[in-house]
Amino acid sequence: MFARDIGIDLGTANVLIHVKGKGIVLNEPSVVALDKNSGKVLAVGEEARRMVGRTPGNIVAIRPLKDGVIADFEVTEAMLKHFINKLNVKGLFSKPRMLICCPTNITSVEQKAIKEAAEKSGGKHVYLEEEPKVAAIGAGMEIFQPSGNMVVDIGGGTTDIAVISMGDIVTSSSIKMAGDKFDMEILNYIKREYKLLIGERTAEDIKIKVATVFPDARQEEISIRGRDMVSGLPRTITVNSKEVEEALRESVAVIVQAAKQVLERTPPELSADIIDRGVIITGGGALLNGLDQLLAEELKVPVLVAENPMDCVAVGTGVMLDNMDKLPKRKLS
Repeated sequence: MFARDIGIDLGTANVLIHVKGKGIVLNEPSVVALDKNSGKVLAVGEEARRMVGRTPGNIVAIRPLKDGVIADFEVTEAMLKHFINKLNVKGLFSKPRMLICCPTNITSVEQKAIKEAAEKSGGKHVYLEEEPKVAAIGAGMEIFQPSGNMVVDIGGGTTDIAVISMGDIVTSSSIKMAGDKFDMEILNYIKREYKLLIGERTAEDIKIKVATVFPDARQEEISIRGRDMVSGLPRTITVNSKEVEEALRESVAVIVQAAKQVLERTPPELSADIIDRGVIITGGGALLNGLDQLLAEELKVPVLVAENPMDCVAVGTGVMLDNMDKLPKRKLS
């Protein structure tokens, strides 16, 4: 009868939706397949992701979010509308309240775009919250106490790093270096070293199955297929963990550097807390083999991977929805 409140982790790679009282009810890739000629939406989510790199000329598979912000407004709106209709959360007489997470340093124009897309897809009141803060809540950190908590949230488009105390962000940094860039680094490495063209999905497979970012932390190999740049014919090669570590070294160094800068700007009392409590890594990038070891070695503090790191932001939105009335109102006009 009445609409349910929903929390949305609007990610570059995946959209997760948490419905109040039900938990996480949707986890699908942020991909939309369109017919170029008619502009009609053909598929959304997992179905559209299967089409990436495999469509005829008149069909395009678009990822409407880039680096954590909306790159294609209409397609984002269509995607949100599709997911929300699928969940059937609208009431007969009311629309749901929405809590949406966004990176820490997006502009007010970008915030407005996210809010408008959500309103047009059926939201009554739309609240925006900063991603690392919500991820920290989802990871079970006590962020409302007067003590320092540090979270590194590595998504598909952005990595958000923040030190949080008393329920708010003290120092933070958001960089456009995350899962998608890792895939591109692997893709470019294979192209450079083997003269072989592979697709983004193959690069992602390599990242999941054999990649590591800490020397000698993993020793595995994978056979991959692609198109030979010289002969133009299909070819199979074998790639191992050591090569992938080399391919990702520079990208991961950017994240380590950003984390160091956030720590350098942190008040000393909070830094002392972080040594005790450690740093929590969330987001899909937290699953990258050896990342916790590398950060612990570079930052000289304990580093832990959150339980179910990919769900942290969505779980956090659920906790915030339950305490909606206690939250400081940060609704945008």
